[in-house]
Amino acid sequence: MQFDELDVASLRRRHGKKWRTYPPDVLPAWVADMDFPIAAPIRRAIEEMVALDDYGYPHARAGAEVAELLAARLGERFGWKVEPQRIELVNDVIQAMYIALEVFGEPGQRALIQTPIYPPFLDATADTGRPAAFCPLVRRASGYEMDFDAMGLAVTAETRFFLLCNPHNPTGRVFARRELERIGELALRHDLIVIADEIHADLVYDGGVHLPFASLDPEVGARTVTLTSATKAFNIAGLRCAAAIFGSESLQDRFRRVHPHVRGGLSRTGLAATRAAWESCSEWLEALVRYLQGNRDLVAAFLSERMPKVEHRLPQATYLYWLDFRALGLREEPYDFFLRQARVALSPGPDFGAEGAGHARLNLGTSREMIADILERMAVGCRAL
Repeated sequence: MQFDELDVASLRRRHGKKWRTYPPDVLPAWVADMDFPIAAPIRRAIEEMVALDDYGYPHARAGAEVAELLAARLGERFGWKVEPQRIELVNDVIQAMYIALEVFGEPGQRALIQTPIYPPFLDATADTGRPAAFCPLVRRASGYEMDFDAMGLAVTAETRFFLLCNPHNPTGRVFARRELERIGELALRHDLIVIADEIHADLVYDGGVHLPFASLDPEVGARTVTLTSATKAFNIAGLRCAAAIFGSESLQDRFRRVHPHVRGGLSRTGLAATRAAWESCSEWLEALVRYLQGNRDLVAAFLSERMPKVEHRLPQATYLYWLDFRALGLREEPYDFFLRQARVALSPGPDFGAEGAGHARLNLGTSREMIADILERMAVGCRAL
C-alpha cells in the first residue's frame, strides 16, 4: 500500500519544519503535515513545470480556472452552489483570516472562539487587536460539544465575529446541522460575521458528513467567509494556495480593499498542484481517508489496552488526535514529558488555549509502522511514572 511505504531515513532528508525541528532520535508527530508521497497527478503537474522551466508569473486565467474548479467541486461533494466570481484565491487560509478580521471589524471588537482551537486563531485575534471571547467546547461521552449557553453569555455589544473551525482542529469534531444552525441564529441575532475555516472538509471518516456553514441559509451565507484549500487533504501545504469564498458581493468588495500586491502574488506551482488535486486525485483521496481512519482506530485500540488513563474521543475527521493526559499525574506538560522521556514530539496542548493544559495533539498522517513506534515509545515512557 502506498501509504505504508515510508522510510524514516528518507523522511529525515526532507527540509520542512516537521522533520527538521528536532534531533534525529525524535519521532515528530506534531505539525499538521503528512509524511505520505503526494498523489501521482500532482507530481506530474509539478514535474511538467520543471521540465519546461516554467517558473514565470501565473496567467490571470489560471486563478480563474482554479476558482471555477472549486465552485464545481463544492457543488458535487457538498451540494453547495457557489458562484466562481465569489471566490478569491489567497496564499493560505490564515492569511485570509487576518485580512477578514482587519477589514470587517475595528480594533477592540471581539471574536467568539471555541477552544481548544488551532493556534493561529488565537494569534490572528491577538495580532489584529480583535480580542477573543472564549467559548470552550465541552467534552461529553459522545465527543466534544458546543456550549450554547456560554456563547450567549459571551456576546456583548463589542462582539463582531464568530470564528468557526469545522471539521474542528484539534478535536476532530464534524459539527451537526443543528449545531451549525444555532450558530447561524446567533450570528443573525447579533449581527456577527462568521469566518469559517473548513480546510479539513475532505478528511471526514465513515458516519460523518461535512456541511458547509454558508450553505445553511442564504441569509447566514451572506455574512460568512469560508476558507478552504487543497493543502491539508493533499499534503501540499508548502505550495501556498487557498481560497476565500464570500456569501455576498459586499463582503467580497470589502475584502478586496486589501490590494492583491499587499496580499502577495499567487504561486504558479500552488495553482498547478491545486488544480491537479481537485481535478484528478479523488481516488487517491478516498484511499487516504480509509488509511487515516485505520490509523485513528489503531490509536484508539492501543490507548484502550496500553494507556487506559489517557482520555480521548474518537475524531470524526482530520488526521489529528486530541489526547487528555491529566489522569497520568504528570508534573509537566505532556509535550515536555514525552519529548524527554519517549523522544516523541507532539503538539503542546496549551498552544490551543487554556483548555489545552494537560493535553497534546497527535498527528496520524504517517505509516502504520510509524504510528505503532510512536505509541510504543509513549507507553514505555509512561513506565517511569
